[in-house]
Amino acid sequence: MGGIDMTKDLAGKRAIVTGGSRGIGRAVVLELARRGADVVFSYAGNAEAAERTRAEAEELGARSVAVKADVTSAEAATSMVDAAKEELGGVDILVNNAGITRDKLCARMKDDDFDQVIACNLRGAFLMTRAVLRPMMRQRSGAIVNMSSVVGIRGNAGQANYAASKAGLIGLTKSVAREVARSGIRVNAVAPGFIATDMTAAMPEAAREAAVAQVPAGDLGTPEDVARAVAFLASDGAGYITGQVLAVDGGMSM
Repeated sequence: MGGIDMTKDLAGKRAIVTGGSRGIGRAVVLELARRGADVVFSYAGNAEAAERTRAEAEELGARSVAVKADVTSAEAATSMVDAAKEELGGVDILVNNAGITRDKLCARMKDDDFDQVIACNLRGAFLMTRAVLRPMMRQRSGAIVNMSSVVGIRGNAGQANYAASKAGLIGLTKSVAREVARSGIRVNAVAPGFIATDMTAAMPEAAREAAVAQVPAGDLGTPEDVARAVAFLASDGAGYITGQVLAVDGGMSM
């Protein structure tokens, strides 16, 4: 992240990021903080990782609050918004990043494998979106960024559940964008490709090489690549952009 222009184009903004303790979510929290936003973020269970992220965000000058939350719960979604109101004074940005995988070929996939991925990746985003819309509509401004995936655009063998959830996020993005555009709220999605995270690091070397071979740019992306795209869509610089899907994938989805 060295050498990046640390502009403060999000100064004064209040953000919520789900799944913000590690990987892409952590990079998003830190990028928003670097650009001047205060951030409430959720984590599922790793309190140590959450505290490290929170402390790093505060070192960048942001107010930062980590909240343990189950994103599949409507009550947890409301609590996240309440925390942003109480700790930050409101909410201007929502990044629906929390997600899980339960990869298996469709013919062998168990009901729970499908249901849990849809519940976290898609239902969670719906619940959070619904929870922030009322305060955003009252203030007649806001930006929502949903974390889709290149898999939601082109599919992937062994990930029918994950691809369905990420394709569903694109439909959610476009539909809600149409509903709330006249209220000054923008809703967009980012679709990462193969990104260097704990998930890709755990892939067998042959599978990783095969994945990279599909990328015209010839390498994996970084969490920071995705975070910068999210921060742009959350900023006033993207003020006339809504209902769009920005692929951060080295050209995979061309």
